[in-house]
Amino acid sequence: MTEHIVRKDFDGGITQLILGRPPVNALNPAFLNAIHDRLVEIESDAGVHALVIASGLPVFSAGLDLREVQNFSIADQVAVVDVLNANLYHLYGMNKPVIAAVDGAAIAGGLFFVLASDYAVAREDAKIGLTEVRVGVNFPVAPLEIARAELAPAVSRKLMLGGLNVDTGVAQKMGIVDEVVGAGAVLPRAMDVARDYASIPPLAYAGVKTQLRAGALTIIKDAISGQCDPARAGWFTDETRAAMKMLLAAATRKA
Repeated sequence: MTEHIVRKDFDGGITQLILGRPPVNALNPAFLNAIHDRLVEIESDAGVHALVIASGLPVFSAGLDLREVQNFSIADQVAVVDVLNANLYHLYGMNKPVIAAVDGAAIAGGLFFVLASDYAVAREDAKIGLTEVRVGVNFPVAPLEIARAELAPAVSRKLMLGGLNVDTGVAQKMGIVDEVVGAGAVLPRAMDVARDYASIPPLAYAGVKTQLRAGALTIIKDAISGQCDPARAGWFTDETRAAMKMLLAAATRKA
């Protein structure tokens, strides 16, 4: 699965982590485990002063791989909940700047890689959304706590209960992304932001980031170490599988 993730290192301690699992960077346990390993590697690399997380595909990430996960056993569901929580814990708490280059749609679980970053640059024609409720699932601990910390209550209500996608211009007004730029400008602008953030004294940056996020990170860490995320008891229901099948059928008809 490492062939779906490319690490590129640049002068000034800037590293790009480029996701590339065709066609839409759909998340499954193997892909999430590979991302997690790279995040841990980058987190402990003193030569990295800022990380840019990007996609090499037309979509940033469409979230869970519905074709695969609809048939997951309870053990499979536990595995995907655990690795999703671990990914978001490391990304949200990373001791260096993380910039998201959102050069395409970021939907459901894919959007949490944006919300867990420190700054997000998005393409003007991309779609943003948290569609979990329409897939018949609730939120494991890490995405839930990140949403609570990063989204205003009214934004959480509209996105998480409505389950609809919005344009990036609307997402910027909601505070979900920080900048909206034209096609072809996302990654260059994200790199500029990364260079600026990399110039901040690193110990101060890591310390302030910890101060800001300590509450959510503590809850996530305790849930991971205690294996007490309620989603571990079974994330999917019969309703979930029916909703997934319906969405996949609709996508097939559109195609």
